Amino acid sequence: MRHKVVGKRLSRHVGARNALRRVMVKQLFEHERIQTTRAKAQAIRGQAERLITLAKRALATEDNTRIVHARRLAQSRLAEDAIVLKLFDEIAPRYADRNGGYTRLLKLGRREGDSSEMVILELVE
Repeated sequence: MRHKVVGKRLSRHVGARNALRRVMVKQLFEHERIQTTRAKAQAIRGQAERLITLAKRALATEDNTRIVHARRLAQSRLAEDAIVLKLFDEIAPRYADRNGGYTRLLKLGRREGDSSEMVILELVE
């Protein structure tokens, strides 16, 4: 039984699961919309929204140490400078007046080969 166990396993070991989440969140921030299965989209949606909130809160403060700390936290989760810059310079200011709900799932139907539910995960305008 998986009582009180957080997160989806996605049929992968810990390292592969973490790598998949990291890559998919980076792609979401880079392209601002990705097409994937519903299970993967639901698994990364919360992580992406938390990173946007982290960046948004850091930009709302005047304290430089908080901004640096938030950038370092985002860097540790994304591991790519260009994506962190885009997150803090373009994506977070866009949602300054919005209280959550930064992503949207659009259903596409089922995939031909294995009948998996496909969705588009995108950042809300």
